[in-house]
Amino acid sequence: MLKNKSALTLSILISALAMTACQPKADQKKNTDQAPASVVAPDTTTLRLEGSTEKVPVQLKECHGNSCPEFSIDRLHTNQFVVDDMIDAEILKSLDQMLDIGQLKKDIRVDKDHSRAQNSASQVVQESSAVQAPVKTAAEQMAVQIQPYVNAFQALDQELKTLGASSQLKLSISPKILNSDGPLVTVVLNTSSFMGGAHGSSAQSYYNFDLKKQTLLPLDQLIQPGQKAQLEKLAYAAFQKWVMDARLASSISEYEQAWKFHLSNNYYLAKQGLILQYGEYDIGPYVVGLPRFELPYAQLQDILKKEYLPAPAQQDASAVAASKAGS
Repeated sequence: MLKNKSALTLSILISALAMTACQPKADQKKNTDQAPASVVAPDTTTLRLEGSTEKVPVQLKECHGNSCPEFSIDRLHTNQFVVDDMIDAEILKSLDQMLDIGQLKKDIRVDKDHSRAQNSASQVVQESSAVQAPVKTAAEQMAVQIQPYVNAFQALDQELKTLGASSQLKLSISPKILNSDGPLVTVVLNTSSFMGGAHGSSAQSYYNFDLKKQTLLPLDQLIQPGQKAQLEKLAYAAFQKWVMDARLASSISEYEQAWKFHLSNNYYLAKQGLILQYGEYDIGPYVVGLPRFELPYAQLQDILKKEYLPAPAQQDASAVAASKAGS
């Protein structure tokens, strides 16, 4: 009898262990069945350029009166630091071109060396005292780079006033976001200045960024292989119409004796078409300002690469391609 009870007890114990061993497998299967519900959907967020401009805090000497020089620089502050850095570099390049006039250039080099020496001395003091200097913002760092140009600008103003000039010198550079979304985002850099000559000067330079590739995209990379000549043909037709409509000459051949046509690389993709922007004295005298031609997307279906056409134009390009394939 005792033997039978022991056998029964052993049987019950084995059954209980078997049920316990099976339980995790059931739970594991249950968790496996639920796993797909926790899968995160892929991020389909479109890359955007978002931000605004900020004033660079330059230092001008104290001045009173209506002829005090004006020097104003804005920089871009966005969610794409690569774009900000490129635009900062272009601003410095523009300043270098506008103030690259003999002695002022030497003054800039002296100021840069002096600034570098000051920074080195400041660093030694900081290291010796083990006191960490406050971190400069991007605008404050930019101000340090720009200040030598400010000094050169003020030196020019003082020189002209010594010679009896009473005109007010002005210089301003400011970027602005034109296209925030793809296929390309665009920033325009507006520059204007009056440096004491017969008249002022202005420019509009466009910078087109492929955010996926994190790089600037020149016009040539938008054009389909073998189609640049066709784009030049369309642009030349726009040039001819502009010359004749504005009555700049009695004939195109007469006009091109002084102002020869060329395809501009300064461009951006507007809502209705490709804008080709020209600068002062590019294809005409100062009085014509900053000429620009707009080539409608309807004319560019076989010229521009499809991925760089805005969405409505892409649909039109697909319809044209389908029509050609069916014919």
